[in-house]
Amino acid sequence: MTEDRLTLPDLTKAAWRTSSYSGGQGECVEVAPNLPHLVPVRDSTRPAGPAIAFGHHARRACISDLAPADAPPVGWM
Repeated sequence: MTEDRLTLPDLTKAAWRTSSYSGGQGECVEVAPNLPHLVPVRDSTRPAGPAIAFGHHARRACISDLAPADAPPVGWM
């Protein structure tokens, strides 16, 4: 049996910015859309904390599923 290992993405070049989907009342989400194959997302109140990374298509699907029905179309967060 082989051991599969999770490879963590290198986020040292991530250019973080506040997401346009953040509520602006302390529940800010930051994204780094400058990386070629993924969009990492993190809690702005914990910049040294964990981040989750989505592929571009997976990020769009996730936001579409979470957004209210009357929300504008998914853009670049």
